[in-house]
Amino acid sequence: MAEVSLTVRYFAGARAAAGTAEETLDADAYSLSELVDELAARHGPQLAKVLAVASFLVDGVACRDREARVPAGATVDVLPPFAGG
Repeated sequence: MAEVSLTVRYFAGARAAAGTAEETLDADAYSLSELVDELAARHGPQLAKVLAVASFLVDGVACRDREARVPAGATVDVLPPFAGG
């Protein structure tokens, strides 16, 4: 059986806090909450702070339900709050 993964892309302050623009995780599926916990554990408290207030896109669709399943093979974009007007 082939390994299944998902891709996480970080933008703006999330990229700075994670220290990378993108990473791939081996996983069948996570809830968004489980994924956030995993990312915080990997990258530490600075990213955890950003993740607490970030918005998420799963395959380009806004996901506000932290208990929603993130399907294997998905791309998750981490979007911190943006300043501006």
